[in-house]
Amino acid sequence: MATQVIMPQLGESIVEGTVVKWLKVKGEKIANLEPLLEVETDKVVTEIPSPAEGVLLEILVPEGRTVKVRTVIAWVGQVGESVPASSAQVPSVSVSSTSKKVKRSAPRQERDLGFISPVVAKITREHNVDLQQIKGTGAGGRITKKDVLAYLESKTPQVESPQAAVPIWETPADGDLFRPTEMVFAKQDTPSPVHVTPDAGTRDTLVPLTTIRKQIAEHMRMSKTVAPHVTTVMEVDLSKVVAHRAANKADFARDGVNLTFTAYFVAASVTALKASPLVNSSWSEEGVIVHTAINIGLATSLGEEGLIVPVLKGADGMSLLGLASAVNDLASRARAKKLQPDEVKGGTFTITNHGVSGSLFATPIINQPQCAILGVGAIQKRAVVIDDAIAIRPMVYLSLTFDHRILDGASADWFLAKVADGLKNWS
Repeated sequence: MATQVIMPQLGESIVEGTVVKWLKVKGEKIANLEPLLEVETDKVVTEIPSPAEGVLLEILVPEGRTVKVRTVIAWVGQVGESVPASSAQVPSVSVSSTSKKVKRSAPRQERDLGFISPVVAKITREHNVDLQQIKGTGAGGRITKKDVLAYLESKTPQVESPQAAVPIWETPADGDLFRPTEMVFAKQDTPSPVHVTPDAGTRDTLVPLTTIRKQIAEHMRMSKTVAPHVTTVMEVDLSKVVAHRAANKADFARDGVNLTFTAYFVAASVTALKASPLVNSSWSEEGVIVHTAINIGLATSLGEEGLIVPVLKGADGMSLLGLASAVNDLASRARAKKLQPDEVKGGTFTITNHGVSGSLFATPIINQPQCAILGVGAIQKRAVVIDDAIAIRPMVYLSLTFDHRILDGASADWFLAKVADGLKNWS
């Protein structure tokens, strides 16, 4: 019997998804849990594995189409099998399921496994794991990577751990953050340009708007409309940060972690947010909501495609090693399109690096509903005056754009000065 492929619910608040790319064509063979298509939700592109082995019998939703979760988007089965009408829907009891069966020949009654992430599917294929044997500890009983690794460990103690995550936010100059060529969190094919002929007879080019670009445009327009933006700028000497990184980079590498400057900016921001909780807040008509958790968003360029803001959650509970490791982990899974929609939500404060292209300082737009965003300029060696003498130091401009409904100039300056002091006097 043919197996349905449905649009999965990739997060609690996700109600629809867009088919970005089919990785198989109609009639092509596919293995169980092999990547079948790419789906975009909230600017995150995720590979969806096949729920069964066989061939791709029918594609019901073409690339570029957005549909509700639980919509049947394709059928997988054996050659010659027929498929029901294309309007068929998954019953309402089957929520966020892309894997109804894992072992098709199993005679027992199999439970609904729920959404199987690409990383879980990959490990499952490599180690021939029966997911029916694993109890999920994720939300709603979902099977996580940790669950699969724990299962493998219990069966085979010699199983090797996954490779250390490839580092991110590093540049040849060892200074910039969030380099676009290193930061592909969501890859989309560049839309083919449509040529139009204006009245003047010239031939301009119309580039169709992608889903990401539409979302960015609406979010930025909304942010400037709802919040009065003010920006303050300070310059910081990073000599001690540079020295600390040089002295500890090798030790971090032995733990499988690449120590980039990103972790320092996050750590300094966390310290300042603890000292000034009002910056870690959101505006509401009933009052200012001061958030308990400190979740740092990291604005990331996707080049011409736009940007995305993965969130480093619980940053206030991490050491410098933990922060650097978390950044590495985000990078590894993002490059492999394993970033989940929930990982771009829940941020309480954002850091953006506009200095990657040489910009010294800028006025970023607040990532609503947050109170403020920290801009990091290019790190450059400049001549500065220290004790009435000219010296060469690695300098950076930090800009803080804040919601003037929540913060006044003095409180915003105090916060930014705290960030600057943490970096200048790093120990």
